[in-house]
Amino acid sequence: MEDAELVSIYRSGDDRAFKVLLSRYKTKVYTTVLYIVKDKDIASDITQDVFFKVIDTIRDGRYNENGKFQQWVVRVAHNLAIDHYRKYKKYQMVREDDDFSIFNTLPLGVEGVERAIMQKETKALLREYIQKLPVEQKKVLLMRHFAGMSFQEIADFTGVSINTSLGRMRYALLNLRKMLTPYYEHESNYYP
Repeated sequence: MEDAELVSIYRSGDDRAFKVLLSRYKTKVYTTVLYIVKDKDIASDITQDVFFKVIDTIRDGRYNENGKFQQWVVRVAHNLAIDHYRKYKKYQMVREDDDFSIFNTLPLGVEGVERAIMQKETKALLREYIQKLPVEQKKVLLMRHFAGMSFQEIADFTGVSINTSLGRMRYALLNLRKMLTPYYEHESNYYP
């Protein structure tokens, strides 16, 4: 029996005609969908949706018989698969296996908290050590790093040469490095 004849019989109320159409095209529809979505379970779901849409379209009288039922049902399958692909492309699932675990890619909350605490402690320690610098070195360091002044501006503001400003900055950084070295040596014992 031709597809057009089966559609006509189904439209008049004989469900057996649709079963013939279903058995004739379910594999073609499934492979069309599977080719696009690349997942057997999703392809099965979409294949069911295709045939529900076919049923609704025929029952509502919206199917226009052109003698091309096969092309139409494959086009419906293609369109639903593409719609699914577009809709869920952003949310593609990542599956775990021996080489990949999602837990290896996520930053652990404890590490983030520890890092924040260490940064806070380091800043507090740095402020403490800056206060221990000689006054002239501390002035240059604060004007350069916290006020954003150029060395020429620092020299003009403090009434010294630019070379003196540069020298004071150099000594300030060297002194801070000396004060911080024991702290970092202690920390390196705990953190590789």
